[in-house]
Amino acid sequence: MIRLLVSVRDAEEALLAARGGADFIDLKEPGQGALGGLPVGAIGTIVAALRGAGCRLPVSATIGDIALGEGDEILRRVAAVAACGVNVVKVGIPREDGAAALLERLAACGHPVIPVFIADRGLDPATLAHALGLGFPGVMADTADKSAGCLFDAVSVLALSRFVTRARTAGTMVGLAGALRLKHLPRLAGLAPDFAGFRSALCAGARDGRLEPALLAGLVQALREVQAPSERASPSSSERMRASSPL
Repeated sequence: MIRLLVSVRDAEEALLAARGGADFIDLKEPGQGALGGLPVGAIGTIVAALRGAGCRLPVSATIGDIALGEGDEILRRVAAVAACGVNVVKVGIPREDGAAALLERLAACGHPVIPVFIADRGLDPATLAHALGLGFPGVMADTADKSAGCLFDAVSVLALSRFVTRARTAGTMVGLAGALRLKHLPRLAGLAPDFAGFRSALCAGARDGRLEPALLAGLVQALREVQAPSERASPSSSERMRASSPL
């Protein structure tokens, strides 16, 4: 069963997503790029609002789009975001020299991190294999330039299938995101990642607009319907996720 990750920018959107059927709440500032980070104070406020409302859904947060070479700043930001009470911190990993070294530092930082592989220039199997050997609770593929199209425009279905399969074989949770829309749900269902991230499809205008409850309700229903045949054929998938998810 693919679980739904919804990216939100404030407490109002977070509560809307939680009540509207999201499985993960992801905190980011969409106006600041693919992994735009919210101020640490805002992250803490959103987490407090969710927990105060009785929401126990897992919460992730991004650290912002920080250059790969700024390792010390990345680790400082990871620690600050983790201290806000989120379940996991997302860090972008572009396809550049130095990715392996940063992954090693992140794996040893003492905080739960999900590397987000930026797929605009494709996905590097060697870097993924290195990450999968470092014990991260999950991995994800996403795109940076949302104006250039969606994840399926940047990466072939075959390459994404290999990405998902390699992560699953390693026992690591795997997610896909990147300007995904309802029309992409059949391809997502075929790939069967553990979770899929959405923002653009849930805003009436640009992705930095407000989340629309009706669009969220439509996505939740469509995701449920597109998976119904495979869920009947393989009822153990959701059970496996409940057992293995660190979030």
